[in-house]
Amino acid sequence: MSANSKTEDIVRGLDAGADDYVVKPFQVMELLARVRSQLRNKDINDSLKKANDRLKELIDIDDLTGLFNMRSLYKRLDFELERARRYNRQVCVIMMDLDHFKKVNDHNDHLFGSFVLGQVGRIIRENIRKVDFAARYGGDEFLVVLTEINLDGAKTFANRLRTRIAGTHFKNELYEIDLTASLGLAIANPNAADVDARALVRLADRALYEAKENGRNRVEVCDCTKGLPPAG
Repeated sequence: MSANSKTEDIVRGLDAGADDYVVKPFQVMELLARVRSQLRNKDINDSLKKANDRLKELIDIDDLTGLFNMRSLYKRLDFELERARRYNRQVCVIMMDLDHFKKVNDHNDHLFGSFVLGQVGRIIRENIRKVDFAARYGGDEFLVVLTEINLDGAKTFANRLRTRIAGTHFKNELYEIDLTASLGLAIANPNAADVDARALVRLADRALYEAKENGRNRVEVCDCTKGLPPAG
């Protein structure tokens, strides 16, 4: 609000960031109308922000499990690896596969399979810390990223998650089933400059393969001394 009514003063005020310009002396009814107009604009901007936030969530989140999708996870994991190198910390990736999950769809139906995947996503979300994150890798495979953690802590978490899934009775209105999970764990040390997000995931996948080969329903840790597995 200003007593300056010259056109150049109005232009200068609007260019400086003002949303409106009221010249004194003013009419009360006109001022109230301008206030109502600004409130409507604020409501519109708030609605647009909520819509944009929701759109970003839809782009980043797997709608079945409520976890990140892989595109979003790789981006976040690369950031965490760089941060870990900077602050001399470790980052762990756990790849988890539901044992014999194909039987869930074969013996029941795909809707029940989707229900089970959603419940597994919920279990993961309930067990990770705020500094961790997880994604659905595809099908019945999941990835969990643990930050600021050592190997013993990562193994403890992985076994707790495995036990939680094995102890859950998955049941809806039509079907019910008990499941186990196999988990492969790989940890990146701060000095591992050659390990990026995809390389660390491949190491975890190699450990998951060992877990399934060794009887399933278990946790295996990648032997990183064997070098990085080939990209593919």
